[in-house]
Amino acid sequence: MRKTVVIIGAGPAGLTAALELLRRSDLSPIVLEALDEVGGISRTIDHHGNRMDIGGHRFFSKSDWVMDWWRAILPVAPEKTADGFSVIPAADRHFLIRPRLSRIYFLRKFFDYPISLSAGTMRNLGALRLLKIGVSYLYSTVFQRKPERNLEDFFVNRFGAELYRTFFRDYTEKVWGVPCREISPEWGAQRIKGLSVRRAIGHALGKILRGSGDGVAQKGVSTSLIERFLYPKFGPGQMWQVVAEMVCEAGGEIRHGLTVRELRHDAGRVVAVVAEDREGGRVEVACDYVISTMPVRDLILGLSPPVPDQVREVAAGLCYRDFITVGVLVRKLRASRGSLPGHPANLVPDTWIYIQEPDVRLGRLQIFNNWSPAMVRDPATVWLGLEYFCQEGDELWRLTDEEMGRLAIGELAKIALIDEVDAIDFHVVRVPKAYPAYFGTYERFDVLRRHADTLGNLFLVGRNGMHRYNNQDHSMLTARLAVEAIVSGSSSKDAIWQINVDDEYHEEKGGSEGDSTRTGS
Repeated sequence: MRKTVVIIGAGPAGLTAALELLRRSDLSPIVLEALDEVGGISRTIDHHGNRMDIGGHRFFSKSDWVMDWWRAILPVAPEKTADGFSVIPAADRHFLIRPRLSRIYFLRKFFDYPISLSAGTMRNLGALRLLKIGVSYLYSTVFQRKPERNLEDFFVNRFGAELYRTFFRDYTEKVWGVPCREISPEWGAQRIKGLSVRRAIGHALGKILRGSGDGVAQKGVSTSLIERFLYPKFGPGQMWQVVAEMVCEAGGEIRHGLTVRELRHDAGRVVAVVAEDREGGRVEVACDYVISTMPVRDLILGLSPPVPDQVREVAAGLCYRDFITVGVLVRKLRASRGSLPGHPANLVPDTWIYIQEPDVRLGRLQIFNNWSPAMVRDPATVWLGLEYFCQEGDELWRLTDEEMGRLAIGELAKIALIDEVDAIDFHVVRVPKAYPAYFGTYERFDVLRRHADTLGNLFLVGRNGMHRYNNQDHSMLTARLAVEAIVSGSSSKDAIWQINVDDEYHEEKGGSEGDSTRTGS
């Protein structure tokens, strides 16, 4: 009788694990997914033919295995036809090679991201602020480097106090909802360890000398400096929809509408996973192994028999940041700088724009037209994704869709990016537990990890499974290592926990690619 691996969650980690199990073994994967869709936060939302990418997902990795895995599933389309014109393939299942441009919107002006010493940046900042930035950078990085007790220390050590206050503090606190002084410096190490002022300047000089290049193989480039990436024609969810089809065709199962509530264990092994269906019914699945991507807080609190009080306390104190995306369809942008020629919609070239303005709650703005033209039903319109960071149950989360849509449109008009009369439609998507937080009881996370690792057949992978700000490529690698451990008969989890921490994949020793350095989508 074939052994069963229950996989909790049909996001990038869960689906990678399912497909790799089918490729490498005769084990039977059963994927339990609460939603009707696959992809997790990497899914694509379709609203009247306009598609939304939840968080923005660049398909780029420092891992050759991940890049090869992706390209074996979706071939890369040619960028141009023989006569030199850009091409969007007629066939649906393709990667596009996309240029990446991200900018900061601050003082109602556009700044380069990462911040550069261009004439435009200096003009926008003004002489006095530039002088303060230069002096504080030299003071902080040369003469007064601090012990890194929190995220504020991490930023100041790398960018100086004035640059931190200008471009990092307010935005980061908008994302997390707490002061940077209360956030572990590990978040910085996880997301932007490879970026510094010197590295950004060096990258800019190197680009001038070597040109931008034509490929996506930028393995020596820091996360925040990546200029080209792969992107599925119909958004990130397309990749995971194809993978889900492959899993089912190879004999795996994906069961939708099941929310895992309990893991029953005995003698150091999980013996069954208990889920709740949409009608509130109980569904129990016996298992030989479990690979979990569900929020580890819920998993630990759902173990039966219950965990010791100390472990329960740490699990209950883990925090998350939740997320709302509002898709706003407009006829055109207002007074756009850097518009692309030939676009009647007055389209700026950015994939996303970081909104640094303190007088709005908007955190980041995606322009879906620039991720892929196929994301937008009518190319004469502009399809925007406005990203708001909140807590589940707070006043922003409790707004009706109508109220949230009107707030989003009003804020775009307030910061002079659109005229309200040009807004045509909107769609609201709420994502709970989008970002595992590096505060609360996170500093005691090892207590929880050590207890989870005592269950020899339980493997925690992915962003929420490990309570770590992983990107989808990191999540895929953790899934691969879990599969390798299961197939080899090993119960060691050490290799999984090293992904994006201190092995050669980490930026400090070669780089890792993120969905978004500043927000971490």
